[in-house]
Amino acid sequence: MKRLLMIAFHFPPLAGSSGIQRTISFARHLPRFGWEPLVLTAHPRAYERVSDDQLGDVPSDVVVERAFALDSARHLAILGRYPAFAARPDRWITWWLGAVPKGLAMIRKYRPDALWSTYPIATAHKIGHTLHRLSGLPWIADFRDPMAQDGYPADPKIWQSFREIEEHVLRSASFSVFVTPGAARTYRERYPDVPGTHLAVMENGYDEENFAELERSGVEWGPLLPGTFTLIHSGIVYPSERDPTQLFEALRLMLDEGHLKPGELRLRLRAPAHEALLTNLIDKFRLAEVVELCPPIPYRRALQEMMRADGLLVLQASNCNDQIPAKVYEYLRCRRPIIALTDSAGDTANLMRKAGIQNIARLDSAQEIALELRRFLDQVKRGDATRPSDAFVRVASRLQRTRELASLLEQLPA
Repeated sequence: MKRLLMIAFHFPPLAGSSGIQRTISFARHLPRFGWEPLVLTAHPRAYERVSDDQLGDVPSDVVVERAFALDSARHLAILGRYPAFAARPDRWITWWLGAVPKGLAMIRKYRPDALWSTYPIATAHKIGHTLHRLSGLPWIADFRDPMAQDGYPADPKIWQSFREIEEHVLRSASFSVFVTPGAARTYRERYPDVPGTHLAVMENGYDEENFAELERSGVEWGPLLPGTFTLIHSGIVYPSERDPTQLFEALRLMLDEGHLKPGELRLRLRAPAHEALLTNLIDKFRLAEVVELCPPIPYRRALQEMMRADGLLVLQASNCNDQIPAKVYEYLRCRRPIIALTDSAGDTANLMRKAGIQNIARLDSAQEIALELRRFLDQVKRGDATRPSDAFVRVASRLQRTRELASLLEQLPA
């Protein structure tokens, strides 16, 4: 069996990141396709929040090494301030100092056949590039989303650091992998001299094992709030990329115009972060009886909640047209009615249409949201709301994504 050294910041016991699932799933499924995973991750002290609830998802026979790492904002700050260089390309640059020698020791000990690193922590690609350069091992860089974008990162020096890292990656890695067609297209246009065959699309997915385990467990499957339609958004509500302002305005309009009855709908934002901003918006639009902010819960409980919801909500602004929220694939597997508030020209809307979802409205239009949300509620009540197609859901599993990764690995130079 060949061996793959996987460099990933997002790994248990880190809590609250959907990015964990991609790495865990690859590590769990790769042996089916002839590859043994070796994981190089960060010491748990670097994580802002930790939880043991996903440690059991890591197979016991997978080698996991945790390298020295600090969070500059928490460990290097004095009176709330820390040196700017300690946050370029991100607050975990110290992980590079620990991971390079640790990674070289793993290479000497386990003799892997290839390297794999995964963003969105840019330091992971910096580690991957260094280990690739020092060892000569072929390397797959898993970008997921674009790095340097218009206006992101906002700090010019951090933006330049991102741009330098992505350029090193594109010119050094055997394959650069993205999770959406739009992101891959962006990089083909940005680096026209890099062969297009070196850029691949490998979408996110869901783990069938997690859902099957829940379905076998005998847990409660009744409605979350009997008599009230519960619409759930599970995950961070970013102030720009998932700005709910127009959604809240739409809810206020529906209430004022009698198109939404008091007590008819409960919008539950699970683990949204940015609670101060959201609380201000709830107060502004007088939605305390409609919108509730809920704290994070363990991963499997969050899946169960989504499976019991009357409907699931997708938020994705037009400034993220080349991105798809990873949570969407778990939404699809839940097979619940979905309403997507997103730009119809973006990758998220395209995915929804391919899956058979028809309830789509622009996130920046309160009037459009109000009309589509009323239509959605009525369709669900009548029982004729569209749901994800079984055929599409079957091919969106992370087992299928691992098959795609294994295919790329077999194409690497010896």
